[in-house]
Amino acid sequence: QLQLVESGGGLVQPGGSLTLSCAASGFTLDYYALGWFRQAPGKEREGVSCISSKNGSTDYADSVKGRFTISRGNAKNTVYLQMNSLKPEDTAVYYCAVDTRDGTYYSGSYYCQYDYWGQGTQVTVSS
Repeated sequence: QLQLVESGGGLVQPGGSLTLSCAASGFTLDYYALGWFRQAPGKEREGVSCISSKNGSTDYADSVKGRFTISRGNAKNTVYLQMNSLKPEDTAVYYCAVDTRDGTYYSGSYYCQYDYWGQGTQVTVSS
């Protein structure tokens, strides 16, 4: 059974950095895209970033471009999200997720739709 376990969340001051990690087990994810989405209280779920397995294609939400970087571990069953210049509006529960289609290309853009996700890790940006 596929399990996704996130870690690295916490409390950080505005302008600070955090790195989220996600380890997947119970399934070979060599051909699947991995990514992150987040949900803040009272707000809709927002896709943050994802990365393909085949060619390293990535997608970032406009709200995090230039501040967040997604990467995959060599084993491809791990994914990281380096978050810099954090803002209070980044406060949310962050979920690691899997797209079994390895993402979708449409009109020159790449994006992910998730089939599985973990329990989430809280990120709070506050002074």
